[in-house]
Amino acid sequence: MTASTIPALLLAAGRGERMRPLTDHTPKPLLQVQGRPLLEWHLRALQDAGVRQVVVNTAWLGEQISSHFGSQPLLDKREQLSISYSHEGRDFGRALETAGGIARALPLLGPVFWLAAGDVFAPDFRFEPEAARRFAASDALAHLWLVPNPPHHPRGDFGLSPQGLALDLPEGDTRERFTYSTLALLRAELFAPPWCEIAPGNPQGVAAPLAPLLRRAMDAGRVTAQRYAGRWTDVGTPERLAALNR
Repeated sequence: MTASTIPALLLAAGRGERMRPLTDHTPKPLLQVQGRPLLEWHLRALQDAGVRQVVVNTAWLGEQISSHFGSQPLLDKREQLSISYSHEGRDFGRALETAGGIARALPLLGPVFWLAAGDVFAPDFRFEPEAARRFAASDALAHLWLVPNPPHHPRGDFGLSPQGLALDLPEGDTRERFTYSTLALLRAELFAPPWCEIAPGNPQGVAAPLAPLLRRAMDAGRVTAQRYAGRWTDVGTPERLAALNR
């Protein structure tokens, strides 16, 4: 398995309620940060890392996303990035949440793939080929990048063991928690029993979150993680977008 054969899924289906009115007529991944659509920052980083196949899931105003980027946007003069789309809005009239959307897109992906949310700004993140190779050679079902808890999410999501395992800490546990950055490497196996009950390809359009699947896999010791210290912003409100553009 080489870096170029490990695809990526970019999540771009959300309505962006907290970003209204900006998202009333523009999908959040197309909002501009420092002169580029949010989603383009990930696309450029993936191309720089040697990834050649990207799947984008869409729902709210999804036709704008596929019209903007097309199927093979030329981001530089050397290589083209092949982009395909999983149109949840067209197929089901709504977004399928994270796990439901991933399950729907799996036929377009491989056994191992990168995951990133299209509304997160992480300009320092590198989709390192060596990280993907290590993950593919392991028995982990997911590898997560964790960030310090932002002001809007002070309790965080998961703990991190000294051995590099992500931990689902119980209520009252005083160990440090971190926020899941929405940057990850995943194995398609996570979206099959016993971790997930959605039918292959999600033909019924089941909407389901990702966190319960991750927690089940964490309980089995099959989710690894590491801290990410680069710039990272969940661009969830007009104020955060404005701060990035100042």
